[in-house]
Amino acid sequence: MKIFNTLSKKKEEFVPLEPGKVKMYVCGPTVYNFIHIGNARPMIVFDTVRRYFEYTGYDVNYVSNFTDVDDKIINKAIEEGVEASVISERYIAECKKDMEGMNVKPATTHPLATEEICGMISMIENLIEKGFAYRAADGTVYYRTKKFKDYGKLSHKNLEDLQAGHREIKVVGEKEDELDFVLWKPKKDGEPYWEAPWCNGRPGWHIECSVMSKHYLGDQIDIHAGGEDLIFPHHENEIAQSEAANGKEFAKYWMHNAFLNIDNRKMSKSLGNFFTVREISEKYDLQVLRFFMLSAHYRSPLNFSSDLMEASKNGLMRIVTAVERLNELLASASGESMTEEEKAVETQIKELAAKYEAAMDDDFNTADAISAVFELVKLANTAVTEASTRALVEYAKQTIETLCGVLGIITEKKEELLDGEIETLIEERQQARKNKDFARADEIRDTLADKGILLKDTREGVKWTRA
Repeated sequence: MKIFNTLSKKKEEFVPLEPGKVKMYVCGPTVYNFIHIGNARPMIVFDTVRRYFEYTGYDVNYVSNFTDVDDKIINKAIEEGVEASVISERYIAECKKDMEGMNVKPATTHPLATEEICGMISMIENLIEKGFAYRAADGTVYYRTKKFKDYGKLSHKNLEDLQAGHREIKVVGEKEDELDFVLWKPKKDGEPYWEAPWCNGRPGWHIECSVMSKHYLGDQIDIHAGGEDLIFPHHENEIAQSEAANGKEFAKYWMHNAFLNIDNRKMSKSLGNFFTVREISEKYDLQVLRFFMLSAHYRSPLNFSSDLMEASKNGLMRIVTAVERLNELLASASGESMTEEEKAVETQIKELAAKYEAAMDDDFNTADAISAVFELVKLANTAVTEASTRALVEYAKQTIETLCGVLGIITEKKEELLDGEIETLIEERQQARKNKDFARADEIRDTLADKGILLKDTREGVKWTRA
């Protein structure tokens, strides 16, 4: 199995630190609102990487954090007049709903930044003792970037070039160098804070992942992953912190997914092309979004558009329909042994499964893996018939389901609700809203969305349509 390593800028054979085990850390979202489809890409991509490792026999310890203390969270809390924890807890719950809809498996551990403060203080103390960090007069603690000789090795940025880009900027306060970054910041009025030797305050963003990775995976890990926007400065700073503190290489392999554009433009609220996963779920089953995300190689830029989502919906339906047909054949099929002619079909199925695995072994090329699945579906549609033995029908069905399962694609067709059942659920939702039981109202809305039922509130009442 080969992985493209951002650190070396080339594909490398994957060799785990410990045979048969993978220690993997993926940077998670800052929870101040619903996750957007840009957040969804790394979630889906690296969940698929994890699934393939497990398919090939590895025991995967998969850690993905929630950043639950941040300026955006604090600002939203002030805006609503609530504690910051109220905001973070709300959107962690909403994020998990969206992850479930996208069939993203829960991580082995989902650590919260606010629960790891002691570890952050300990690592900062370590860095100060070793001379890699210093305290300013106001209590701010900075990382001394030039002290770490390998700074820039992940982003392949030269320190001198970085410095040149800042030479017109005057260093503020007691910061020794413009490239130094914050490890700990003093509290401000109305903000959550923790006691520390330097001042009451809260951690900088970068220290969080270094500490959570160390806590749950150890000083060294196999894979660290995230979106390519995190390469610099976040992941670069993680390396500087972790390797200075622990005296060891932090991660052997660094994986980064490329950006997601909307109709060939960068996603931005100001451009009016910003979509949350929840908004997409109102129009499409989130399995369609997952299928779309995997239709391109994770290191290739991906363009989101209605046309491409419709194409993904149709592609996914081809697979689901093929499996549904095999289930129907299975109900009446007999014969526990394949005929000689069928064994030739079995060989073709095995060859396509091997083609799928070869694609995944080549830096998790899900686009080519999906192409192999489509070839398998075509073969099943033509070579597996009413006259086929139960053995062949089962083998074709199980192969498609297994390979789709590695991609996190559910092949089971969702049972459609009858019109009367829909109306009953809508009435129950309306009553829940009157009773201010918004959790139940949202649950019913999500259930209907999962079944492809779109709701629209009008003056005449609630209207519904099938997606």
